[in-house]
Amino acid sequence: MSDQNPLFIPGPTNIPDRLRAAMNVQTRDHRAPDFVETFAPVLADTKKVFATTEGTVITFPASGTGGWEAAVCNTLSPGDKVLVARYGMFSHRWIDLCQRHGLDVQIIECDWGSGAPADKFEAALSADKTREIKAVLVTHNETATGVKSDIAAVRAAMNAASHPAMLFVDCVSSLASMEFQMDAWGVDIAVSGSQKGFMLATGMAILGVSPKALEAMKTAKLHRTFFDFRDMLATNASGGFPYTPPLQLIYGMRESLKMLFEEGLENVYARHFRLAEGVRRAVDAWGLSLVAQSPDLYSDTVSAVYVPEGFDSNALTEQAFNAYGVSFGIGLGEMNGKAFRIGHLGSLTDVMVLSGLATIEMAMADLDYPIELGSGVAAAQEYLRKHRAALIKTAA
Repeated sequence: MSDQNPLFIPGPTNIPDRLRAAMNVQTRDHRAPDFVETFAPVLADTKKVFATTEGTVITFPASGTGGWEAAVCNTLSPGDKVLVARYGMFSHRWIDLCQRHGLDVQIIECDWGSGAPADKFEAALSADKTREIKAVLVTHNETATGVKSDIAAVRAAMNAASHPAMLFVDCVSSLASMEFQMDAWGVDIAVSGSQKGFMLATGMAILGVSPKALEAMKTAKLHRTFFDFRDMLATNASGGFPYTPPLQLIYGMRESLKMLFEEGLENVYARHFRLAEGVRRAVDAWGLSLVAQSPDLYSDTVSAVYVPEGFDSNALTEQAFNAYGVSFGIGLGEMNGKAFRIGHLGSLTDVMVLSGLATIEMAMADLDYPIELGSGVAAAQEYLRKHRAALIKTAA
């Protein structure tokens, strides 16, 4: 029975039965005409989620990490300089990836719990008089700390410095859950994956690539084979794939896009904000604090929550799993043992979120946390009940 309990980790997310059914297909010929009829519309419709008319969608059988490797390998050369701020585990991992590829990584160190420092980016870019920096790398939604960064502000900083660097954005845990504006924000490569906002199994890296990034591809000299944009673009043009595609995920992606468009992307974003705010009201009622340092940084897909002094967040997530069969996110990197994470993205409803809050409350009570049992749930109920009613009235 435990497999009926929802997950409250920030990805992979709960897979709706409708999408599980869509992915439950027999092996088919990916060189047959009916595959083209399926795959080409998926690429076209995914552009709507990135909010791009100028960009090109490219997919690979991989996770988001594979998408980042594809972004770097296809546009940069050995020794190229990139600028990146480290403010969480995932921005740290992109730094490591670039260093392993022999890039010159200029790092801006930031407190975990802060966001992308647009002002420091502007200063670094303005100081780069010889224009050696080829790309600025930003994590839109830092999953380890529950922090959302202002990508528009980063682009504005780049423009203020009159710098020609490309802007690469990790939107793995934000795309299809929070607003993303690839064209409006001047993003050159946006990297996402199938396992979060798209509510699918892990295994598809999904990239939005600008014309500027495609132009950089022509002179890039980092080695790539499996992740070569050129091979993918050449076959995608006729609706095909250069090697064996993740067929089941492509069928699932087709259905996922239908679900997102049926709900309406604006409604999807509003739902994520509302559920996230319900969680935040619960955290406040518990007397705990978020890792994100200020409300403008609060993520709508994951909340990282500090445990009280003297408590171990890993023991809390283990208690929730062992006693109640429910998974919550552990603390990563500097947050290990200090914070747990509540994922609230993808296929979630008010009732599911309330069940998660009730579960983590029971686990905290089991471990003698200084909380009042039911306080967080009640705070979330009050918020969700009122705001659910307001949405219904607006729709009517």
